[in-house]
Amino acid sequence: MPTMPLPLWMVSQETRALLTRLGRVKPFALVESMVPAAALSPAAQTAIEIYLAQGRRELRQMIYLFLNWLQGPEGRRAPAHVIQRRFTFLRLRFNTTLSQFDIFADVITQRSEHETGVWLSGLDAVAADALALPDYYEAPPVICYLDRGHGAAIRRARTRLPGGGENPVAIIRVPRERMVGSGIASSLIHEVGHQGSALLDLVESLRPVLQGMQRVGGKDRLAWVMWERWLSEILADFWAVARVGISATVGLMGVVSLPRAFVFRVSLDDPHPIPWIRVKLSCAMGHALFPHPQWPRLAAVWESFYPTAGLNEETRALLATLETNMPGFVSLLVNHRPKLLRGQSLIEVLAVDERRPNRLAAHFDTWRSNPDLMRSASPSIVFAVIGQAKANGKLSPETEGRIVGDLLTYWALRRSLDTSESCAKQELKPHQRGRQGAGVVSVFNNGNIRNK
Repeated sequence: MPTMPLPLWMVSQETRALLTRLGRVKPFALVESMVPAAALSPAAQTAIEIYLAQGRRELRQMIYLFLNWLQGPEGRRAPAHVIQRRFTFLRLRFNTTLSQFDIFADVITQRSEHETGVWLSGLDAVAADALALPDYYEAPPVICYLDRGHGAAIRRARTRLPGGGENPVAIIRVPRERMVGSGIASSLIHEVGHQGSALLDLVESLRPVLQGMQRVGGKDRLAWVMWERWLSEILADFWAVARVGISATVGLMGVVSLPRAFVFRVSLDDPHPIPWIRVKLSCAMGHALFPHPQWPRLAAVWESFYPTAGLNEETRALLATLETNMPGFVSLLVNHRPKLLRGQSLIEVLAVDERRPNRLAAHFDTWRSNPDLMRSASPSIVFAVIGQAKANGKLSPETEGRIVGDLLTYWALRRSLDTSESCAKQELKPHQRGRQGAGVVSVFNNGNIRNK
């Protein structure tokens, strides 16, 4: 029998059990098996491990302090309900720590799946490239995982995790059904756009401008109210179009191709634009960034899929108001000069000249005769080229799927070997480093990855 009062003894046993369970939580580097090409980037792995280790350390200190309090004179004299209350809050903190561990475990565990793990590492490389704006911010590490469901989502870096604490990495959830050809780029880079928008503080930068347009009044006031309400999602769509061109719009059409009632659904609580307007807006943003006849043609196709005939008068009037106001809104968006861009506009910093349709088409023609050049291009450019080629009818879905699968594997392998080379250089003498780099290049050039 325990020598201390029964309530005190029971809580003490439960507290020690928490400590035992906490001791079984190991770093991911010790418990997750994956091929090197599927691994997280060193920056992401380090950030996650440091964050979780700090949380475990703080929790362990709290548990020891509570045990010392229980065994001391104050704890022995405390009423049972006080002891239980303090233990309950400690256990809630314990559950929070494990929940945060599980958030990252769910992401990392998939890296052990055959093929999927390597492709996820390739998606990490695509996301990092699409997010990069080195002259304007330091991008956080990005990691991707697959899940069921219709839409993608992001848990942004530097936002609050459940239970407290700042998320050390950006975590992007990609629906498994989106892993088809280049359409994955639309969902992936839309979520990247949320992170980029936050890093540039675009929502807060643009909101006062839109509110000012609302104060002007007139027949367009409702449109400006709606644009402000949908601003976060619109900026993410804008980022996707700016990075991968028509791939973003075609991919968006795939996501929102729903029964007619949903496509025209008007909800004042939904942060997403009305799906019908959202596709039209994506076409308008594409045309503003990369003027070309393909954008009005694509908008006409969308209208043919979902004609407005038969809608009630109120809905048709709202859609007409938004369409009429759309060019002015897009112009404001494209030419906006937020403070963090130091006088530059969005269209100037997102390197849109490299992604003009004619230039993308020329890249594809060149790459067909020399596929190795595709590997030297940035991943987001590659997705833009592939999407443009498919839109131009020069690439079949079957070939597109094979190319995308090969490239995701290649980008994962390249990043893994780059990391290994970098680590090896730290251990080699200066005169050995050149030969080491040549060996890695040889692996790239003589591997089994080929564009079919």
